[in-house]
Amino acid sequence: MAPILTVTLSPTIDMASEAEVVRPTHKVRTAQERFDPGGGGINVARVIAMLGGTVEAAYLAGGITGALLDQLVAPTGIEGRPFPIAGATRVSYTVHERSTGLEYRFVASGPEVSTRELEPCLALLRKTDSRWIVASGSLPRGLPLETFARMADIAAQRGARFVLDSSGEALAATLDRSRVFLVKPSRGELEQFVGHPLDEMGVREAALALVRRGAAEMVAVTLGAGGAVLASKAGITRVPALHVPVRSAVGAGDSFLGAMTFALAADRSPEEALRLAIAAGAAAVLTPGTTLCRREDVLRLYAEAEACETAG
Repeated sequence: MAPILTVTLSPTIDMASEAEVVRPTHKVRTAQERFDPGGGGINVARVIAMLGGTVEAAYLAGGITGALLDQLVAPTGIEGRPFPIAGATRVSYTVHERSTGLEYRFVASGPEVSTRELEPCLALLRKTDSRWIVASGSLPRGLPLETFARMADIAAQRGARFVLDSSGEALAATLDRSRVFLVKPSRGELEQFVGHPLDEMGVREAALALVRRGAAEMVAVTLGAGGAVLASKAGITRVPALHVPVRSAVGAGDSFLGAMTFALAADRSPEEALRLAIAAGAAAVLTPGTTLCRREDVLRLYAEAEACETAG
């Protein structure tokens, strides 16, 4: 399959643990602590590697926590390409409260990044042989809103397919001025983009509108328990969710995008890619904390979904 390059401008060290009860002012004793390399593009790369793809992960990292991030990336099976910045890499924290089953997620804003610090990463995009470039995650403070649009333009100049998963003003700026191959907003992110709430018909219409005006070749909208829809020139493909026990919602969107990109890069049809993505998203919620999806769960759920579809 074609090699894939992921880009993470705002990576994180994801720490996850469990506590019996989370209470204010009291010391909360935790257990089952784990540390994972995180941030959208790194998570996407982890999923692609887990499924058997060839992937390289470019990311910005700085400070003592940046060195720890490098150590966490090393054993994942992905080739890491860190680019140094002055600020310290952020640390995010997830706590599962055993007594209630609730999950508390604390997400740091991260360091400010300058355009000078970004330039080596853009230089990699200009010379990479990867035919697939995935930019996933938030835009750091200090970088201009058109940063992802610049990446999309560089990818287009090299004949590479650019995949984007971001939100807010950075997403809007990219779709307003550049063309991407695939964009993956959640329903909430799409509602923020259009400026009003959307029912499922509205989701379909908004996604198709992006395709028709040339902002994206494909738009995959995740609907949580409602599954996902994929808009393209061929129309709308709708895949329902796979209902599984939920342990943690962390990483479900990144697992979805990683599996979908993996399948598309392997020349699978968009419909097959969407079904694999749904299976990966469901597999991710089976695992605790920041574990992401497991290969055996993804393949099992994909096979079960195919069997149900055939029987139906």
